[in-house]
Amino acid sequence: MTTFLTIIVLIFILVAIWQMVKIFDLAQAKNENSQVATDKDNTINAYLMMGFLAFIYIITIVCFVKWGDLPLMSNSASEHGPQIDNLMIISMVLIFFVQTVTQFLLHYFAYKYKGEKGKKALFFADNNKLEFIWTIIPVIVLAGLIIYGLNTWINIMGVDESEDPLIVELYAQQFNWKARYGGEDNTLGKANVRLIDIDRANILGIDEGDPNAQDDIITTELHLPVGKPVLFKMRSQDVLHSAYMPHFRAQMNCVPGMITQFGFTPTVTTAEMRQTPDMVDKVANINKIRVENSKDLVAKGEEALSPYEFDYLLLCNKICGKSHYNMQMKIVVETQEEYDAWIKEQTTFKNSLN
Repeated sequence: MTTFLTIIVLIFILVAIWQMVKIFDLAQAKNENSQVATDKDNTINAYLMMGFLAFIYIITIVCFVKWGDLPLMSNSASEHGPQIDNLMIISMVLIFFVQTVTQFLLHYFAYKYKGEKGKKALFFADNNKLEFIWTIIPVIVLAGLIIYGLNTWINIMGVDESEDPLIVELYAQQFNWKARYGGEDNTLGKANVRLIDIDRANILGIDEGDPNAQDDIITTELHLPVGKPVLFKMRSQDVLHSAYMPHFRAQMNCVPGMITQFGFTPTVTTAEMRQTPDMVDKVANINKIRVENSKDLVAKGEEALSPYEFDYLLLCNKICGKSHYNMQMKIVVETQEEYDAWIKEQTTFKNSLN
C-alpha cells in the first residue's frame, strides 16, 4: 500500500511540474525573445573558442612539466620490454600530434568563420581530391602502426623452445596465485581441476600418477633467474583472470578449461631495480607518505605502517570478484646461483601430499 501511495504522489508531482512549465511558456510567449544568434553573440563565442584552445594547451604544458614522466615508459625489466615501450611511445606521439593539430583547426575555424550577417559560407558538395587525402593519410599511418605492432607481437610470442626455457605454470583462482615449476626435468606433470583433492593437499589438481609430476614444485612466490628465458603456462580454476606483470610488459588471460602461454626473459634483478634512481625516489616518496599517515594511526593507538620496499608483482588484470584488488604474488628476479639455492629448499609435489 505504501508503494502504491508513493507512486501516486510522484505522478501528481510530475503533473504539477508539467503544468507549471506550460504556464511559464505561456507567460513568455508575449515577450520578444529571438533564439537566433546575433553578430555579437557569434563574436563572443568565437573568442571563447580561442580562449578554450589556449586553456587546453596551457593545461597540457603544465601537466607535462609538473607531472610528466618522459620518456613515458623507461623501467622495463624484460628483453622484449623496450619493443613494447617503443610501440607505446610512437603511438602516443602520433596521437598527441594529431590531437594538437585537429584541436587547433577545430577552434580556429570556429573563430575565423564565425557567423556574420550577410556572410555566406563557402562549401563543397563533394571533392574527390580532399576525400582521397584525408582517407589515405589515416590508412597509411594506421597500417604502419598495425604492421609494426604485429611484428612486435610475433617476436614476443615466438618463444624459441630450443633455448631450453624455464617452464613455469601460473595457476589462478579467486583470489590468489600459485606457481608450479617443472622440477629437475623441467617438465610439468599433467593436471586437471577435477583432480583437486584438498584432503591429499593436491590443491592444483596434479595427476599423482604422472611420472613428470613427481618432482614438480608448487610455491606462493615466483622466483626467476635473470637472463634465463621463461615460458609460462597459465591455467584458471574458476573464472577469467589475467596474469599481468607490468615491469616485464607481460599480460595474458588465464581462461578456465584451457592453457594459455606467454614467455619473456627477465633482464633486471629485483636488487638492481631497487637501486635505480627513479625507483629510489619513488620508494622514498611512498615512505614519506606512509610516515605521515602513520602519525594519525599511532595517535589512535593503532600500529604504524611498515616501510615500503619495492618488489616485482604478478597482478590480476581482470575484475574477477570482490577481492580482485588484492590478488597478487611477489616476483623475485635473482642470479642463477640464488635461484638454484632457493629451488633446492622447496618441497617437491610427491613429498607434499598427505
